[in-house]
Amino acid sequence: SVIKTGRLLISHEAPLTGGFASEISSTVQEECFLNLEAPISRVCGYDTPFPHIFEPFYIPDKWKCYDALRKMINY
Repeated sequence: SVIKTGRLLISHEAPLTGGFASEISSTVQEECFLNLEAPISRVCGYDTPFPHIFEPFYIPDKWKCYDALRKMINY
C-alpha cells in the first residue's frame, strides 16, 4: 500500500510517544523510504493523563484522521 500510494497514516488510541505507531512508522521508513511522497502521519492519543470523562476528546476520531489526510495529500 505504501509503495502504491507513497503515503502512510497510522491511527490508534495509545499515546503518541512510545506507542505502536512509532514502531510501524520506523519499519516503513526503513523499508519504503524511497517510495514515500509525504511524511508518515500518526493520529494518536495525547501524551498526558486524562480523566475518563474526557475520553471522546482523547481518542482519535474521524475528524482528526480527516485533517491528517488533508495535510498529507496537500504536502
